[in-house]
Amino acid sequence: MPFDLRSLPVDRRSASLLGKRGLTYRAVDPADRVELDAWLHADQRGFHEPRPTAAELDFERTVFGDRRLLGVYDATATEPEIPVATISGWPTGLSVPGDRSVDAWAVSSVTVAPTHRRRGIARALLEAELRAATEAGAALAVLTVTEATIYGRYGFAPAARSATVSVDRRRAHWSGPDAPGRVHLVEPASLRDLAPQLARRAVARTPGEIDRWPGLLDRVLGLVEPDAERSRRVRAIRYDDERGEPQGFLTYRVTREPDRPGVLQTNFMAAATDDAERALWRTLVEVDFIDEVRALLRSVDEPLPWLLEDRRAVTVSDVVDHLWVRVLDPVAALRARRYGAPGSLTLEIEDPLGHADGTFELEVASDGRAEVSRVEAPADAPAAAARRRRKAGTLRLGVRELGAIYLGDVRPTTLLRAGTVTETGRGVAALADRIFAASRAPQLSIWF
Repeated sequence: MPFDLRSLPVDRRSASLLGKRGLTYRAVDPADRVELDAWLHADQRGFHEPRPTAAELDFERTVFGDRRLLGVYDATATEPEIPVATISGWPTGLSVPGDRSVDAWAVSSVTVAPTHRRRGIARALLEAELRAATEAGAALAVLTVTEATIYGRYGFAPAARSATVSVDRRRAHWSGPDAPGRVHLVEPASLRDLAPQLARRAVARTPGEIDRWPGLLDRVLGLVEPDAERSRRVRAIRYDDERGEPQGFLTYRVTREPDRPGVLQTNFMAAATDDAERALWRTLVEVDFIDEVRALLRSVDEPLPWLLEDRRAVTVSDVVDHLWVRVLDPVAALRARRYGAPGSLTLEIEDPLGHADGTFELEVASDGRAEVSRVEAPADAPAAAARRRRKAGTLRLGVRELGAIYLGDVRPTTLLRAGTVTETGRGVAALADRIFAASRAPQLSIWF
């Protein structure tokens, strides 16, 4: 979705609603440093971050300068130049089953000051952002959440989980195959030019991942404030295949008490091949003078236990919903991915906000490709509906349930048991299980 983010107008509906409450809703000009810094102050305060250093502030200006920023302002506040609420958005690719990608709209920086709660500000911001995403041509909107009870009312649903994978280093003995290439300990800065293309290839392999932006890579490589202690603690490993071509890398830090074995923690791994993933994991679990290896935001279907002699050396904890998906255009979203089995389904989708509301026919071929069409209601609607049911079973579900099953993390039969979807005939949800199945568990390995 290449276009000028500033060409998207401020949502008139939300601006009018907030204006009636004495608030001003407007876009922030990233070129205006004073205005941008005030917005960044509100964003960081909303997430309880410390006041940034000069280097961090300069970094934040670069990152957020490429996004669409909006704020809500109260002219009667003590500091009227600082917004009382913030939100940001930008177009991104979301990887979907079948090594495919779909146009999505990332939503972030959703904050409301505690002094301005319960005034309808969050609703105005989020509903406006969904309308902007639709205007931009996004098939769906995505976000990561700190509060799990807020976003369902706007049609978002958890679609990919993450987990913390911990390894008891003393019990970890590698029993998996050897990778044909070689691992190297490297300076993190040496990966700066290589990291973007390796990250793109790694993202494409796993449903639920979004595009990486340059500022994220600078941060994980410790390049934002290279002289700070947390940056100097960053170490990096690169894997090259048997031809000497780089295929993956990771960064890690070790924390420990003096003269005691430490804890090795990694929160960024980019593996473009299975060999690279295995080689990087093996290097981590064989580091000496370490009691525990801890990997954050990993897949709930991690292969690591099958690569160790004692699978109980691996503990999976903190399994949480991480990526939330909100379908905006069912035709574009459903066409984008590949499916696990052939078959025909009619999806009757209910969307209180209207973006995805309607009836859609999904016809999946044996190669996993799908034809999707919206069913327009003819004059003989009841008769037409009956004909559709005879042709293909119907699954009735809300837009939240569609988001939950979209990447394959939740089975339709699970939602059938929960009573949040219904089927017109026996076996329809089971067919949907097979159709929406993905060969790889969805995962999002970053926050945004």
